[in-house]
Amino acid sequence: MTPVRISDKLAVAGQPAPEAFRQLKTDGFTAVINNRPKGEDAHQPGSAAEKSAAEDAGLGYSFIPVAGPQITEADVRAFQESVDAAPGPVFAHCQSGTRSLTLYAIGEVLDGRMEPEDVGPFGQRFGFDLTMAERWLARRGQQRPLVKGFFDARTSSVQYVVSDPATSKCAIIDPVLDFDEKSGSTATWNADAILAYVADQGLTVQWILDTHPHADHFSAAPYLQSKTGAPTAIGEYVRDVQQLWATTYNWPTLSSEGSFWDHLFINGERFEIGALEAQVLFSPGHTLASITYLIGDAVFVHDTLFMPDSGTARADFPGGNAKQLWQSIQTILELPDETRVFTGHDYQPGGRHARWESTVAEQKRMNTHIAEKTEDSFVNLREARDRTLPMPKLILPALQVNIRGGRLPAPEDNGRSYLKIPLDAFPGTVW
Repeated sequence: MTPVRISDKLAVAGQPAPEAFRQLKTDGFTAVINNRPKGEDAHQPGSAAEKSAAEDAGLGYSFIPVAGPQITEADVRAFQESVDAAPGPVFAHCQSGTRSLTLYAIGEVLDGRMEPEDVGPFGQRFGFDLTMAERWLARRGQQRPLVKGFFDARTSSVQYVVSDPATSKCAIIDPVLDFDEKSGSTATWNADAILAYVADQGLTVQWILDTHPHADHFSAAPYLQSKTGAPTAIGEYVRDVQQLWATTYNWPTLSSEGSFWDHLFINGERFEIGALEAQVLFSPGHTLASITYLIGDAVFVHDTLFMPDSGTARADFPGGNAKQLWQSIQTILELPDETRVFTGHDYQPGGRHARWESTVAEQKRMNTHIAEKTEDSFVNLREARDRTLPMPKLILPALQVNIRGGRLPAPEDNGRSYLKIPLDAFPGTVW
């Protein structure tokens, strides 16, 4: 294991032994980035052992596991952020150093500091074959939607801007309005970051889309509409969710108040984002109203599927159904294997960095709740797991906002808005 110096801030190499970490510190390194997935071979120390060795040596540590064909922009950005955050030189490793250098080279191209045609010679200069990076960049250059994910650590939610490179038209999917349940404060930090990206990229917002009424964050759709003028939309079965929760909140007139969205999509409906064709797939199971957006070669599934190492979302909310969830997942997995799958949450198992992009092939092969499962075994697994889960901490504040399209309660005569929290609405649930 001999570090190959790439820049003043970065060196890459193959797998170090944990006892080598003290020497890395002596050699002037300040942090370690581990790019090896768990269980890649029988002899690797593993992330927990590396983290312990790094801490003992006084080194920072980041776990950004990647497999070559499945590298995503989120992986690249996480790698860059870890390098930038370190106070001095960083030692990044995989099995040979190639994937670590691949992440670096892709980032250099994405940020305009390197041309795609220079990637191969750049790798050869250091003794590495960067064909993987060249293929990744070639795929990205094809006419398909550009997808920018925005991860909200407070709610573990992922928001998206999906844009057509040919027309610079875009859609915003599942935006988050910041809410602090301790103080009752609201803010627009997430939404403003999205707007800043849209402005910086010269995009025009054509749609503001939600996949379902969320139980763990407030929707920022009304705020974004006030800033962009773009129409809002959700699936037509949101009416059923409104009726269900109108009883919980004792709002008997809610279902007759009219739509809080500009458009309600029906199953199979097609629409456009610039020159990109988009289609709506009804995906019940997590909720009665969940839909999936298929946009070009990208599918946005939110709570229907998580990343393969996290499985699937719960199906025990009012109106949820594990059997329906299985069936909805099968419809998604019938898409071409290379279809990119973007999920709406990531809970970072094992302390890894946040990830939200996979493929249909990966989901079929590696999803811990789906791979090698039958419908019955999935339903049994899902229902048993759901019985152990407490309700999301924001479900009661969030749903009363989100079944009204993300609108906060109207101010009362003192100018202040109030949330309504029903007591004992879920008898028998886990605390």
